[in-house]
Amino acid sequence: MASKWIEAVTGSLEQKKQYKHDKARMEALSEPYRTVATAMHRYFMYYGGITNGDTITQMFTDLVDLWERAAVDGTPVRDIVGDDPVDFTETFAKSYQGKEWIDKERARLTKAIDGAIGKETRS
Repeated sequence: MASKWIEAVTGSLEQKKQYKHDKARMEALSEPYRTVATAMHRYFMYYGGITNGDTITQMFTDLVDLWERAAVDGTPVRDIVGDDPVDFTETFAKSYQGKEWIDKERARLTKAIDGAIGKETRS
């Protein structure tokens, strides 16, 4: 009962546990994978725009899985990210896009234009 009240205020405790677990996994990566994973994680915080906690948690888990696998296989970083790490990182993030903060504004824009057109045709 107390955990439900706490989660209502702070968000999912399970997501926080998963995030901390994944963060520890990321910090345990060998170099250069740790630096790359950390840089991508930081970029996601600015670029992502994803507001769903489940989606963010899954994206972060998959990011760590990717770099752990690369470290185990000894795959060079450049073989994974290619020549454009920004494009790779943004494409990675886009595959997790659920509902974003901009979706609300897109709906508002569409409604405003539809309303304006409706007024225009009634005049």
